[in-house]
Amino acid sequence: MPQTKLLFPVPNLSTGRAAEAALLDAVLCEPLAVTVFESAAPAFRVEAYYDVAPDVDVLAGILAPVGVPASALVLEEVPDENWVAVSQAALPPVWAGRFVVHGAHDRHRVGALRHAIEIEAGEAFGTGHNGTTSGCLAELDRLAHTIHPHRVLDLGCGTALLAIAASRVFPAAHILASDNDPIATAVARENVRLNRAAPRLRVLTAAGFAHPLLRAGPPFDLILANILPNTLIALGPEIRRRLSPGGTIVLSGILNFQVGEVRAAYAALGFRLVRLVKREGWSILTLTRG
Repeated sequence: MPQTKLLFPVPNLSTGRAAEAALLDAVLCEPLAVTVFESAAPAFRVEAYYDVAPDVDVLAGILAPVGVPASALVLEEVPDENWVAVSQAALPPVWAGRFVVHGAHDRHRVGALRHAIEIEAGEAFGTGHNGTTSGCLAELDRLAHTIHPHRVLDLGCGTALLAIAASRVFPAAHILASDNDPIATAVARENVRLNRAAPRLRVLTAAGFAHPLLRAGPPFDLILANILPNTLIALGPEIRRRLSPGGTIVLSGILNFQVGEVRAAYAALGFRLVRLVKREGWSILTLTRG
């Protein structure tokens, strides 16, 4: 069955990222994937893929608040085999700090490297090709030189890329990865197996902290959360409760224009900003609990 591609131009990266976030957050027209590309004229374009052709009027309503006119939206039919070629074989390895994230097609080139992580493009978020994920990986690499956590949580784990990376740089840590999407956690478990990260890394299906293993036991020393800003803010009090005093959190999934709201919410909870990194239109916040 052919898939549908939505594409439209945007005048700048900020608008492209805002449109990307709006499409990913949509309930009525949920995309398989959304990507912002550089283009000659105008400066950027956004492409989104759907397994069922979306209603263009619904898309127009989703994108109007971020400044994308309905007249700019174009829908194209894309055969399944073309999507597979684009989403997997065409994706190059991504380097972030000491990590390199690659698909199976690049296993022969980089798979032997110590911190190589194999993740296929698919039904869960987190292949490293998005600046928010690669930024988290780079920050995790930096933190590995300064902290030594006993318990780590990848909250909203998607593919479990961050959890797998944590297992490489914190070999003595016990790591949990959770997501509220059972499709994502099924993908995550397969990635954990493929990358030989078990048994220290366990994947859970849970919304927020609604799982006994997330509420029981000692607090976490490091929490990674690459999710939407509203969810980060809503989960802030629970993250504070489940983080050890002096513990570290890395927050992302935050567009640059959204970072002030998230930073203020966590400051009000007693968190201290350690580092703010901006990467490809995204912000990565590292904070410690006071």
